[in-house]
Parts: sequence; structure tokens; C-alpha cells
Amino acid sequence: MRILTHRKTRGKKNITRHERNAERSAMHISRGDTVRVMRGDDEGKEGTVVRVYLKTGRVIVEGINMVKKHRRARTAEEQSGIIDMPAPIAVSNLMLIDPKSGKPTRVRVRLDADGTKERVSVKSGEPIPFKR
Repeated sequence: MRILTHRKTRGKKNITRHERNAERSAMHISRGDTVRVMRGDDEGKEGTVVRVYLKTGRVIVEGINMVKKHRRARTAEEQSGIIDMPAPIAVSNLMLIDPKSGKPTRVRVRLDADGTKERVSVKSGEPIPFKR
């Protein structure tokens, strides 16, 4: 049998196609967090995370990465035209906002005494609560 040399499937010989498609990447950002854009056209802007795509590693931030969409009227009463909508942005281009100083920070995960995880700001050491 020949050895797999394709980059996508190297080392994943015993994983089925469906398992590979369902893989989810761990993210330090969740819905409701306030983030700042560090790279791209919207660099320096802040917004709230609306939706998280775990499979692709992208998020939708309110008011960031706006694109124009041509929309057709689905009913007779509805108006067709060009609307602005936010497009997904890579999570690697975003940083969480520190709750104490209001500056962007990296995130650590700390285990409590009872075994629950909490996100901690690297800059100030303050816990960052989940806003669900």
C-alpha cells in the first residue's frame, strides 16, 4: 500500500471523511464578546461578536467587514435592492478587549478549585466572563 503524501490527509489515515469535516477548532472568542480588529481594512475598530463558526475558524462582528449584498424581493411587498451586511472575519485577526483597561489582550484559561474553566486576561489578570 502506498503512503499518503497529500497534505490534507497526512497522518489522518484512520479518520473518516465525515469526522474530518466535522472537526471544530477551539476558540478564545465566544458570542457576545467585545473584540478589536488587529489586521485588515477595519484595523482598530471594535465590535461585538454576533456569530461564531467553529468549523472554519471565523466570526461575524457587528459593523466590521461590511459587504454589499444584492437581494431579490421574495414577496410582492418586500423591497429588493443592495443591502450592507457583515461578512465573517478570521479569528486570528481579532483580540479580546481587557475588561479593566479597555485595551486588547491575549487570553489564558485558568482552572478553578471546583474544576471549571475561566478565561483570564494576560495583561491585567482579570477574569473575562462569558456573555451568553
